[in-house]
Amino acid sequence: MTWLPRIVLAALAALVLSLLPPPTATAHGGGHRGHERTTSFYVPPLRDYTDALRQIARLRAEGDKATARQIWRMIRTPQAVWLEQGSPAEVRRQAKQVVRRAAARRQVPVMVAYNIPFRDCAQYSAGGATSPEEYAAWVEAVADGIGRHRAIVLLEPDGLGIIPWYTTINGDQEWCQPGEADPATAADERFAMLNHAVDALGANPRTRVYLDGTHTGWLGTGDTADRLVKAGVERATGFFLNVSNYRVTEQQVKYGEWVSQCIHYGTNDAEGGWRLGHFEYCASQYYPADPGDFSTWGLTDQWYVDNVTNAANPPSGPDDLAHFVVDTSRNGQGPWTPPAGAYPDPQDWCNPPGRGLGLRPTTDTGSDLADAFLWVKTPGESDGSCTRGLDNGGVDPEWGLVDPGAGVWFPEQAVDLVRHAVPPI
Repeated sequence: MTWLPRIVLAALAALVLSLLPPPTATAHGGGHRGHERTTSFYVPPLRDYTDALRQIARLRAEGDKATARQIWRMIRTPQAVWLEQGSPAEVRRQAKQVVRRAAARRQVPVMVAYNIPFRDCAQYSAGGATSPEEYAAWVEAVADGIGRHRAIVLLEPDGLGIIPWYTTINGDQEWCQPGEADPATAADERFAMLNHAVDALGANPRTRVYLDGTHTGWLGTGDTADRLVKAGVERATGFFLNVSNYRVTEQQVKYGEWVSQCIHYGTNDAEGGWRLGHFEYCASQYYPADPGDFSTWGLTDQWYVDNVTNAANPPSGPDDLAHFVVDTSRNGQGPWTPPAGAYPDPQDWCNPPGRGLGLRPTTDTGSDLADAFLWVKTPGESDGSCTRGLDNGGVDPEWGLVDPGAGVWFPEQAVDLVRHAVPPI
C-alpha cells in the first residue's frame, strides 16, 4: 500500500472523532490452556489501512456516511498482522515493533508467520523463503523479535493443507508438485521446518503457537490430525481453522473438537496399541456424517464418544487435548454456492460475492477447546485475481472487473462485507 498524504489524514481527523472508538474485543474465556480469562486483542495502526481510509473519505464525500462508518469500524476491529517477507533483521524489527505497541496498549497481538518455501504452491500468494535454512533463520528472527512479550502466532496458513510432493494418509499423491522441489525430500522438509518453527517460537514463555488445521471443506479429520502431529502440534498450543475462508463458525468448532480428539485417539497407547498412528480410522465430516447436511454431524460426534470419551485411556479434560482458534473475519454469511454449471472452476474460496463479516474477535467461544474467534485474514483485502476458470481477459464475472491481486485492498468487496455482516457492524 502507498502512504496516505498528510493532508488527507488531517481531513480524516474529523471523521475519526465522529465515529465510534476502536473496539478492543475484550472477552471472557474459560481460563483453559491457551487463553486467559480476559483478552484484549491488538488493533493495528491506521497507517496499515491507507487504501481503506481513502475509501472512507470517498464514501463520505459522496454522502454515504453510513457505509463509511461501517468500514471505519471494520478496520478498527482487532485483526492479525501478517509477517510475509523480509530479511531476518527486517522481520525481527517488525515483530518487535508489533509486540511493543501491543504491550503499551495492554493488548495481545495476533501475528501470522507466512514465509515458508513453496508457499501456496506458487499460486495466488506465491513467495516465501528459498530454502529450509533461509526459513529457519527467518522464523528464529520472528521469535527473537517477540521475545518475552505476549503474542499469538499462527504458523503458515496452507502450510499443512498444501504440502509439496506429499502422499496423503490415504495413499493419494497431492496435486502440489513444483518442479523446483525434490520429490524425495520436499514433504519431509516441510514437516521439519514447521517442527523447528514450533520449537523456536514456543521457546518464548508467553507465545502461543497454532498450526494449520485447514477447514471443514478441505481435509478430513484424520488427514488433518495426521499432518498436525507430524508438524509438532503436541508441542504447540494447537491449530487454527478457516484462515482466509468463509466456512460457518459452528461447523468449524465441531470440526476442531473432532480433530483434537482424533489427535488423542492416534497418539495414546490404548487397547493394545493397535490404533497408534492410525488417524485414518477417525470419523470426520465426510463419514459417518454427510458434509452437506449438518443435521447428520451428530453421527460423528457419537463416534468420538464411543472411541475416545468412553474408550480406554480417555482424555482427562480440555487441557489434555489440542486447542484451536477460528478465523471468523469473513464468514458471517458462510460459504458461497456458485451458480450450477456456470464456471469451469468456480473458485468458491476466491473473492466470493455476497459474503459478510463474521463474529468479532473474542475468547468467549462456548467451547472448552476453542481458545478464540479471531480476525486473521484482513477483511477488505482481495484473495487474488479470480477468473472462475474463464478465458475472458482476467475479468471476474461475479464482480465484472479484474480483481486486485492477493492482499490488495478491494473496495467493492469491503462494501459487501460490511453490508452483509453477521452480526451487523
